Amino acid sequence: MSNDLKEDTLKEAYKLIEEGNLKDAKQIFAEMFEPNLEDSESQFFKEMNFAHWCCSFWEGIVEKSSSVDSFEKGKLLTENWKLFMTVLEREEREKTIQPEVVYTVQKGIFSLALTAYKELEEKIKDSENDKNAETAEIYRKAGLCYKKLGQYETALNYLMQANQITPSSAPILAEMADCFALCGEEKNAKVLFREAFFLDAQKIDLVYLESELILCLIKQVKEKGYSGSTLLEWIPVYGILYGVFNVKRQLKVQEVGKLKQDIFAKENEIKDPSNNKQLLTPKLINMYFWLIDHYSRSNDGFVGNEIKNCELQIRLLDEEVYRLYKR
Repeated sequence: MSNDLKEDTLKEAYKLIEEGNLKDAKQIFAEMFEPNLEDSESQFFKEMNFAHWCCSFWEGIVEKSSSVDSFEKGKLLTENWKLFMTVLEREEREKTIQPEVVYTVQKGIFSLALTAYKELEEKIKDSENDKNAETAEIYRKAGLCYKKLGQYETALNYLMQANQITPSSAPILAEMADCFALCGEEKNAKVLFREAFFLDAQKIDLVYLESELILCLIKQVKEKGYSGSTLLEWIPVYGILYGVFNVKRQLKVQEVGKLKQDIFAKENEIKDPSNNKQLLTPKLINMYFWLIDHYSRSNDGFVGNEIKNCELQIRLLDEEVYRLYKR
């Protein structure tokens, strides 16, 4: 098979994937195996082999999505994207991952999901009750789809609508931050990422984030040996230590009171050996960082002692974090 023919065949298959037609794309790749077996070490064969595997993964999921309602369709596709990326990470050493193929699949899957969420948006417009949590989720997921398709400004518009309905939602703020970063607006991205991880780190899906700003930080924290739920709690801590989350906002009076109450509660929780200290430690350290920032903005002459007390508590929790913070 000539190189031109190979290239044309790949383009045809990729177009089918982008259209969400995984079944026919898979068939094309299957028919290309035998004529190219002698060239199994080539880049073309590796790309084709990986693309065939991706189609095999998604074929049944896409088929199932066509038989459920729009909300379930969108959810099925976006939730399985998390599984897909998890499998890729787990099998990275065994499979030759081709970024171009992954991006092509991403376009196909999120185009299908977006179609579902746009159908739901039309129904919302015809409904009298269009300001509830489900509506916010539809706008958030539509924003996610647009982001994954590279339409960052449109994505941000949808996410802002979701934020108006459900303010202070960690997943929405994290996606907004990611879009701002992808649009080159790092100041907005930094303050929103910090806010999102402070509000509820456990609700943030790292697999959907794609800006270099946050991906570099995630990679650095992973290299510290953290993973899963613990990783989520340490990201904002190292975001401060590494100067990534360096854009901060003024806390309101009621927020300061709540923060102090939350710190007191976490201090008591961490003393109980039955609680998960690995999760509570970074969460509490991050709270101290926020309280220190508040005191640092205050003109009160007594805040110096309060700051020292917070730093002492951080040192007792983690000597390395304290050292990095004070350097």
